[in-house]
Formats: sequence, structure tokens, C-alpha cells
Amino acid sequence: MTKKIYLSLLLFIPATLCTKAQVVEDDEDGVEIITENDANKANGDIETLGTSTSSSGVIMEDGTEQPMGMTANVDSLLQLWHSKQYLDQNAESGSYYPAEPILADSATYVLRLRRLPTTIDMPYNDIVKNHIEQYAGKRRRSVSYWLGAQNFYTPIFEEALEAYNIPLELKYLPIIESGLDPNAVSRAGATGLWQFMMSPTKAYDLEVTTLTDDRRDPVKSSWAAAHMLHDLYNIYKDWQLAIAAYNCGPSNVNKAIHRANESHDFWEVYPYLPKETRGYVPSFVAITYIMNYYCEHGIRPMAATLPLATDTIIVNAEVDLNQVAKLCDLSLEEVRALNPQYRKDVVPGLWRPCAIRLPQDAVTKFIKAGDAIYERTDDTAARRSAIDMKDPKEALDASYSRDGRTLSSGRGQAQDDNRSRYSAHDKSKAKSKSKSKSKSRSKYKSQTVTIKKGETLSTIAKRNGTTVEKLQKLNGLKGSLIREGKKLKVK
Repeated sequence: MTKKIYLSLLLFIPATLCTKAQVVEDDEDGVEIITENDANKANGDIETLGTSTSSSGVIMEDGTEQPMGMTANVDSLLQLWHSKQYLDQNAESGSYYPAEPILADSATYVLRLRRLPTTIDMPYNDIVKNHIEQYAGKRRRSVSYWLGAQNFYTPIFEEALEAYNIPLELKYLPIIESGLDPNAVSRAGATGLWQFMMSPTKAYDLEVTTLTDDRRDPVKSSWAAAHMLHDLYNIYKDWQLAIAAYNCGPSNVNKAIHRANESHDFWEVYPYLPKETRGYVPSFVAITYIMNYYCEHGIRPMAATLPLATDTIIVNAEVDLNQVAKLCDLSLEEVRALNPQYRKDVVPGLWRPCAIRLPQDAVTKFIKAGDAIYERTDDTAARRSAIDMKDPKEALDASYSRDGRTLSSGRGQAQDDNRSRYSAHDKSKAKSKSKSKSKSRSKYKSQTVTIKKGETLSTIAKRNGTTVEKLQKLNGLKGSLIREGKKLKVK
């Protein structure tokens, strides 16, 4: 299926806001009223600055490894340009999440999971419960951030998933993959919102060069991820196994299936999977739960304002993002945030047509700037397209003075030092060789001349006893145009 560049506007999808820290559910549905006094408390307090222990997962009590998104430092996420621009971070402390976790019992979790409008199986067990209570407990501040930040990317995710006719609940995978950070890089080198490794990039049309990394492009990486998930489902015919394979690769899932007596039930294959993958599917179930039942846990989305409408321009020349920011009256930080795939602030349009995403009002300024937008200020602008090569004989000739001594620094001094050690016989031999070289050079010089100001082929031909036609043939000239300072063969 041909991927397309996402050209439509980013939409804002308002999330339902909770007005209270606790919500009482209708007991007619058989769900108990949960209060913070009778709920089980999460293990520890809410995360604070610097609590992430690594660039990937950490081990949970059940022995599974938390995916990278679960350990993302929310304070770092709040420094992203989109977050600073569109999320309200100045609310009173605790207004987006309760001071103490609000949890539920197992029967409540089972009922809520069963109600979710999904086609992917959402089973419940103690492992899933641990992950739910991580999100509702220690990670409740992160959940508040993700609820607000998902508005930046959800339209992109959903369009790609819908195009491949796969479940829309897969839009929550980037949360556990990267914490919704397009520049996230794991300790294994996986990059971007969907955490692509280098190995599958070519198969899914993601280009990675010194200047670009399509894994960081929210649009291209979303289409690639949807394509990959579609392919994995066609292999296993089971979404939980397909999700597991997305995390650890089909080879690891195949080995686990073999060890589980060829079972295709994820929970029978579970013990044979890598630690992080064992936690990956339960974390997906848990994040799907919390992103739909956040109000029941007293969590509210961080207030978000409507993002500016954006559009894209396709360029066929190299463009410096610094120049774009300058001429379009934007900050470089904003241009980078809208185009995270350009690693060195250079758009390599000469290599292939490239898209630059800008706010709509800046697109008009880009067009009005004309050729000025293509002026380069970065280091790569100094790269030479072509160079003139000197004749090695001419370069050698220029390195000698009339008395035959080398003019190069250092080498001439070494020759002088060595010359003082010569015997009379050695000096005689050196003198003889010098005369021989001098004659050779004299002969060589008679074959070429340097064109002086005002000279023509005719005057040079007369002075050297030849004809214009011979000079043209000898130097490969089709006309009579010559340049001052150039060498011209005369014999």
C-alpha cells in the first residue's frame, strides 16, 4: 500500500474533564463505590523530577520489565515545544491528579475492561492489575500529561491505523513505546514515537541518513507502524501476539511459541518471552484502560489549547531551517518541533523531494521569501561541488626556486642540514644531478607558457614559432578564448 504524506490539519480532540478528584460510579451496574480510604494504595508516591532509572524499562514486582514509556520523565516531556506551547502547566499542584491514588478492586477492573469498545482482547489478571495500578498510582501525573498531549498526535495515528483497517486502540502503543516523545531514543537505539530500530526501516520506507531520520517523523513513522502491525497480525492472526512481536521481533515470538508446544495463546507463550515483552502486552491493556477510565481514578487531562493549523510545503532544493525560521518569523525551536526528522537542521531536497511542515500563516511568508529561503548558513553550505586539479608536474615545478632548492617549509631546512654532511664526492654527484634536473626542467618549461594579460593565441603562436591551429589542437580548444594566468601548451 502506498503511503501518503499527511497534509491535512492537526485537529484538536477535547478530552472529557473530570471535575472532582473522585467519581462515584452507578451501583446499579454492580460496581462498588470506591473511595481513597478503602482502595488499595499504590506502592510509593507520585514520580518527581529525575525518578526515571534508565532509558528503557525497569523491573516490576511481578518480574516483568516496564516499557520505556512507563518510565519516561514527565518533567522532561513538559519541556517539549508542543507541551510548553499548548499545555497549561501552571495549574495548582494536584488539580490534575489526586494527592493519593484512587484504585479499585478486581471485580471493578474486570467489568470496566469488558465494557471497552475494542476488538483486541482485554483480559484481566494480577499482572494486568499491577500495570493498571502503576498508571493510576505512581504514573498518574504522566497519565494527566498523556491525556493532554495525545491531542497533538491522535489524528495522525488514527488515520494511519484506519487506512490499514486495524484496531484504533493501537493508537495507545506510542504511549508505552516513547511516552509521546518524537525524539525518544532507547538504550538499544530504537527511535521516535513508535520506537523503530534501524533493521526494519528500509522494509517500511523509513529513510535514515546523516541529515534525516524518518523514524522521528510522526506521520511517516505512524504509517510505517500501522503497516508493520498489519503484517504481524497476518502472521499470527492474534493481536496480542502481533503486539508482542512488534516489541521483540517475530523471531523471539516464534521461539516462545515453539517452547510453548506451538500454542498461539499469548498467556501460554508468556513465560518464554523476553522480560520487557512479558510486561508489554499487560501494559498495553493497562494504558488502554487508564486512557478511558481516568476520571474514575481522579485524573484529569492537562488543559490544552487548540494547536495552530499547519500545512506542508514540498521542496526540491536544500533548505536551512535556520533560514526558514528567520524569514517566516518563527523560532527555530518551533520549526524543529514541527519537523523533528531533520537531524542537522538541513532539509536535503536535492536528494529527494522533502516536506517542511509550518503553521499556515508561515506558509505564505515562505512562498513570498522566494529564492532567499534557499540561502544557506550551515556548515554543509561550504561543501564544494567541483574543484580544479593542478598538473602534478606543474606543482612540482612551482616548488623549486632557480637554484634548485625546495621552497616547502621544513623540507628545505632538512636538505640544508643534510647538505652540510656531504663529502666532496657527494657534493660533486649532487651538483651533477642538479644540472641534469635543471636541463629537464628547462626543457619542460619550453613546452608550456603562462598566459599574460592582453595576450591572444595569435601573439603566443608568433612568439613560440607555431600557429594558432596547432595551439588549439594541442590544448583542445574549439575557439580562441583564453584566460589570463592559465597554462598553455605550445609544443
